[in-house]
This record gives sequence, C-alpha cells and structure tokens, in this order.
Amino acid sequence: MAITWTPRPATLSRRALNRAFLARQLLLERAPLQARSVIEHLTGLQAQAPQAPYVGLWTRIREFVPDDLSALLLDRSAVRLSLMRGTVHLVTADDCRWLRPTVQPCLDRGVGPRGWRRLEGVEPAELAAVGRAWLDEAPRSAAELNQLLGERWPGLDRSLMGQVLRVVVPMVQIPPRGVWGRSGQPVYATAETWLSGSPSPVADPGLLVRRYLAAFGPASVADVQMWSGLTRLQEVVDALRGELVVLADDAGTELFDLPDAPRPEPDTPAPVRFLAEFDNAVLSHADRSRIITAEDHRRIMTKNALIPGTVLVDGFVRGSWRAEKTRRTARLIVTPFAALSPRQRGEVEQEGARLLRFLAVRADDRDVVVLSDG
Repeated sequence: MAITWTPRPATLSRRALNRAFLARQLLLERAPLQARSVIEHLTGLQAQAPQAPYVGLWTRIREFVPDDLSALLLDRSAVRLSLMRGTVHLVTADDCRWLRPTVQPCLDRGVGPRGWRRLEGVEPAELAAVGRAWLDEAPRSAAELNQLLGERWPGLDRSLMGQVLRVVVPMVQIPPRGVWGRSGQPVYATAETWLSGSPSPVADPGLLVRRYLAAFGPASVADVQMWSGLTRLQEVVDALRGELVVLADDAGTELFDLPDAPRPEPDTPAPVRFLAEFDNAVLSHADRSRIITAEDHRRIMTKNALIPGTVLVDGFVRGSWRAEKTRRTARLIVTPFAALSPRQRGEVEQEGARLLRFLAVRADDRDVVVLSDG
C-alpha cells in the first residue's frame, strides 16, 4: 500500500510576514502608479476621516497630488460608502458594483433582529422603496432623510431608521464630501443613480478573497474575515486551495497566498512611513502582530474608536502622529511608543517634514516635533 506524504507548509517568521505585507501595501517602496490603480489594488481605503485616503495614497504613490483623487470623486470614478466591517471606504466605481453585494451580509448583521425589533412595523422592502424614491428626487443629507423617516414612521427612532436605510439601500456620499480642501456633512445618493448602473446582483466572495490576499496576504481565513466583516469564509478559501499557496506562521496557523505575490526576504530594508488615520494596514488582520504589537494596538484603540495616524519604523508601528494647522503655521507632532535610535529619529523627522509639506503646502512656518520616547 502506497503512502502519500503531505509536505509541511513553509513557515514564515513574523518579520517575513511583515515584509510580504509591506510589499503588498506599497510601503516598502512608493509605486509609480496612478491613484485609481492603487485604490483598486488595495480594494479601497478606509475613509471615515474624509482626508485620510489622501495621506494613504501619498505614502504609497511616488508622485501623488491631492487633485488626482479629487478628480476621481468628481467624475464618479471613485465613491465613498459603507462596505467592509460596515465602515466607510473609498473604492473605485467598478469595485463598488461587486463589493457592496458581496459584503451585504456583514451590513445586515450589523442591524440584526434586535435592530428590526426596535423598528416594529417597518418592512425592509418598504423602507428601501421609500428611501430610493426620496433619493431619486434629489441627493439628501442624513438630517433630511431622518426628518422624512420620522414623518413617515412617527414614534420610531428616526436615527436608527437612517442607519438601517444605509444598509438596505447602497448609498454613496457625494462630493464635495471627501474632496481635498472642502468640507461639509455627508450628502447621499443611491449608488445606482450616482454610478448610472445597478451593482452586480451576484456576490463574489472568491474574488474578495483573491483581492484581499493580493493586498494583505499571506493571510489566514480569520484574517480575511476580520477585514471584510464576513463570516464562514473557510469553505470559500477551501474552494480556492488549488490556485493558492499554503503557508504557515510561527504559531502553526495556516496561511494562504497567491502564487505570484511578492514575499521579500525578511532583512529587506523598510523605510519610515506615515500611515493615515484608520489605515487598513493596522486594522485588517485577526493577528496584527505582523505590523503592531498587542500593547501598541491597545494604545491606538481609543474609546471613541478614532484610530490615529501611525508611524512605521523598520516596518512596524512605533508611534502615532497628528497635525495641527492654522492659516500660516503647521506642526506635525509624533509620539513614539518606544525609544528611537538617533538614526531612526532623524528618519522620522525627515519623512514627517515631507508629510507636513503635503498637508500644509501654503504654510509659511512648518515644524516637526518628535516627543520624548514612550
């Protein structure tokens, strides 16, 4: 009787995972790509803070200027809407069409039976139809929609109804929201109207897994689920095994990857990089040790769920940053989480100065302040 031996998966150290991940995220070397190509490669950028995607692209693209992204929003090649994990993401119009139906179960779960019980008497189909009719008349703000919902269903929680409406109807935040140098509350239109075409009615979780691995791999099933907000993806990954590489981390966790995806040597140099607020690079794995320690992750997880900008030193999160601007002055304040060597501090100051020039191009006085370690 012949015995078939199954080879053990190759094991990747934490540092090897880090370098592979940074390569996918375009954080080892800025890419000579257009903004649209990078947004597509990353399968979107998290965009709760309207200006965060601009920093996210600046840190990944060799020659990026804000107008490159503003133009995509204005010509409707890119849109902002609730997607992965129920959070606002900036994605290309093409990705919006298949991503929204694919992650819809995550959005539905966010409402759940408990939410619908609080809206007794409101049927999902009716809510969707009424909301679409209002938005077909004109784009509307959340306040306008809540007012109309309260009039249509008096006595119910109109704020909750507004949140649920954004679940049952794909709604995009239209410009000037998200345009560089502009501000204002979100104003919504349906994705179908704004993009002149309905989203694909067929979810594609297999494509979602492949796209995730291209930008975030190698990764486990739990990692894909953390990023997407979806559950029960094991069977989806199992169906793709024939086209994936199976690896493992130091703990023996099974990891999957695309065969031709980059996996640089662990000693590949990693330059200082400034990540945007809410950057998916620090939020999109169940095991985030490839980029941030558990202790430092607790530092950035604030009670109000506002994730600060972070600083990568030698490929790992080593601090946070914030910008303070007036009409004529700008300061970038970096808070290290641990001691930096003189060389590392100098590199942080140099890259911080580049970021500050990007954020405050018209400022007469700019200053980078790196606070005391820890």
